Order: sequence, then C-alpha cells, then structure tokens
Amino acid sequence: MLTLPHVQSVYLACGATDLRKSIDGLAALVQEGFNLTPFAPSLFVFCNRERNKLKILYWEHNGFWLFYRRLEQGCFQWPAGSTGTAAISSRELRWLLDGLSLSQRQAHPPVLAQTVV
Repeated sequence: MLTLPHVQSVYLACGATDLRKSIDGLAALVQEGFNLTPFAPSLFVFCNRERNKLKILYWEHNGFWLFYRRLEQGCFQWPAGSTGTAAISSRELRWLLDGLSLSQRQAHPPVLAQTVV
C-alpha cells in the first residue's frame, strides 16, 4: 500500500460506482453527489458492482492521483449501503484492500491515552 502522508480522511462511496468514470467524473461525483470537496486531503474510494475493482481519487498539491486496483480472484468486503459515503480510517482501508471486513473483532481497539501511567 502506498503511504500518503497528508491524508486526513478516507471516504467510501457506498454502493456500486461505474468505474468507466475517470478523474473528472469521479471528482464531479464527490463534489455534486456527496457534497464534499475533491481537493481536500482525503482519499475517495469507489468500487464496481462485482466488487473486484476499485479506484481511489486523491488530490495532491497540483493534480489528481487515480489509483486503480483489480483483483484476479475474490472480491472486496465492500460495506452494505446504497447511496452516500462512509467515513473510515486509514487502518480500515488497509483491511478492506487486504480482503478483510471493516469490522475486525480481533483487532486492538484504538486507545486515546491522555497520560503515561
């Protein structure tokens, strides 16, 4: 997985997306369909109906990146839902890309520590 240091949020486009869309079509979907700015330091993740392909849109500095992933076998554990977006963590995105569910019961829960004991 690529390491993108300035990413603050990850948004999944719920439901299936027509992946024939390229940068302009996906950016318009983010802006018009989800009321988010495609120029934010965020990853916008889209999946096809068969759940074996996805695209990630990312704005960096002076242009868009478009990452594309196609599985040769199996499918992504895409969350249920028909419209809108779902905000997830970078950690959950790594799980999704590895073929795992977003809700890993065996994973350590995040801890927001305030002081050292």
